[in-house]
Order: sequence, then C-alpha cells, then structure tokens
Amino acid sequence: MSTVAEAAAARAAATAGPEPVTFAKALTTAMADAMRADDGVVVFGEDVAKLGGVFRITDGLNAEFGEQRCFDTPLAESGIVGMALGMAMNGMRPIVEMQFDAFAYPAFEQIASHVAKMHNRTRGRVTLPMVIRVPYAGGIGGVEHHCDSSEAYYAHTPGLKVFTPSTVADAYRLLRVAIASDDPVVFMEPKKLYWSKEAVDLEALRIEFEAKAERQAAGRAGVVRPGTDATIIAYGPAVPPALAAAEAAAAEGRSVEVVDLRTIVPFDDETVCASVRKTGRVVVVAEAQGFASVASEITARVQERCFHSLAAPVRRVTGFDIPFPPPKLEHWYLPSVDRILDALDELQWED
Repeated sequence: MSTVAEAAAARAAATAGPEPVTFAKALTTAMADAMRADDGVVVFGEDVAKLGGVFRITDGLNAEFGEQRCFDTPLAESGIVGMALGMAMNGMRPIVEMQFDAFAYPAFEQIASHVAKMHNRTRGRVTLPMVIRVPYAGGIGGVEHHCDSSEAYYAHTPGLKVFTPSTVADAYRLLRVAIASDDPVVFMEPKKLYWSKEAVDLEALRIEFEAKAERQAAGRAGVVRPGTDATIIAYGPAVPPALAAAEAAAAEGRSVEVVDLRTIVPFDDETVCASVRKTGRVVVVAEAQGFASVASEITARVQERCFHSLAAPVRRVTGFDIPFPPPKLEHWYLPSVDRILDALDELQWED
C-alpha cells in the first residue's frame, strides 16, 4: 500500500469511530481485563471453560488464563456458590456463572443465609468480594426454568448488591465495578440484550475505569432520554421498550424522560426523585411480575418522597402474576411499547 493510501486509510479509521461491540463482548472483556489486573480473580461455573458458557460470555478466558483461573464445575449450583464463598473469605475474587436465572434457585440458601450475611455476622472483619452472574428475564423464547425475573429475591436480601446493565458500555463498567467491590454482587444480565450492539471503545472504557479513584458507576441511575411531561423508570431488559415508547410518545407531542436505574441495590433516590419532581407523572416498567416486586418498591419510594409533586398516581407496566409463559405467548407477557403508551395515557392529562 502506498503512503498516500495508508494515510487515507488511517484518516478513515480515525473518523469512523469505534466498531460496534455486543453486550456479550463487553462482559467478556470486563472479566478478561479484571483477570489481567488481579491474579486473585477467577471464573468458574457450569460449562464456562472450554465451551465458554451457554451464551459464550466466558469464551476465550480458559484459553488465555488456563484451568486454574477459568474452570468447569459439576452441575451443583449450591456447591458453586459455596466454593466461591470460601474463596472470597480467603482473599480471592471469584466470579461464578449461573447458567439461567431459575437454575440459581438451588444456590439461594447459600446466597441468602451466608453470602449476604457473612460481613454482618463477623462484625465487618470478613469481606466477600464475589460476583454471581445471572442471565435473567425473557425475550429469547425460553420457558419457566430458562426465563425468569428473579431480581426481587436478591434485592430483598440485605447484604447483597444487585446490578443490572442495559447498555454495552454499562455492561463493561458495572461488571468491572462489581468485580472490584468488597461486597457480594448479584449481577443480573438481560439475556435478550446479549446480542445487542453499540459503537463502544472498550479500550477507552478500560482506561477510564483504571483512572478513576472512585467507582461512580454503581449506585447512580442515568437519565438516558431527557423529557418534561412524564418519567419512565426502568432497568435492565425493560429499558429498550421504555426508550421506544418515549420515542413514540414524542410523535404524539409528549416529552417523556427515561431513567435507567442501572443498579437496583444501591438505589439512586436522588436521580429518580429529581426527574419525578420535574415531570410530575411516572410510569414504572419492569419485566418481572408486579406483585411484591422491584417495581412495587420503586412506586412506593416515589410516592413517599415525591407525593406533592405528582399530578397523577404512579402507573406500573410489568409482567403478569403468572409463571413465565411458553415462547408463543411471551410477547403478550413482556412489557410492550403499546402497554407503556397506554399507561402514559392514564396519567390524568388535562387535555
């Protein structure tokens, strides 16, 4: 290639910006970067080594880091979490993968009785820097044991942090923060977003993470679309339909703000309440069933803190109070743009 051609190619690459990256690739890169930075970070679970996991999120980690740091386990979720608990108590930083959301239930006793309580039980002398990765929610045509929204169980358990990214950049940022945390984190990964793509510079995100003395990514919600007439509060897999509904509402003349929680625990009351006080109308969107849910907690917090700013009762758009349906019925169960728009219409508009 001539010098002129090389210069032209370099200019084209510079102006093209970053290449599209999948949500899955961002998670893989976050784990790999953490493993390179700290020899105490290990990854294990069912089929995570040679296969790279059911969704290939751990693909390549075994080849780069070897069997000692990325390895397969028996099909025993309680044993997987119990082993991670012991490792974390002794100074390592384990990352474990539950193959599917409902597959994690056999490990729930370990999580609720020991992982969540060890720091308090030892009066702060023992920390548990461990991450439990849980592919969760619907949108892939699975059924009840392969598609479930289990976030409320973990959010209700004191001692656990609960993260759930909705964007490629946040998938990287939040997983790095989770791995660096000295508290146990249940990292909820929306399965249907694994193959979504965004133009993201992962190397720039790595540099940004390593340069920050404070890890601000956890505990801060994001206003992902500004608006003035109403607020949609969503997290994880519910963020894309919330954004699509806000776009559709704009065509009808309504300016709708969308707040992405990013982390359920800790919860960012400040950002949420600032948006609600500005708009005065709220719809909460989540895939999980509505009864005794995270959506219920969000609604209660908003009405307790922002009651005098509300022009209408808070509406919720959630999954129905039934077991997750078969694939052909899934689209009726998941929050849709039409259901969100219907909820917006019910916010007692004077016009």
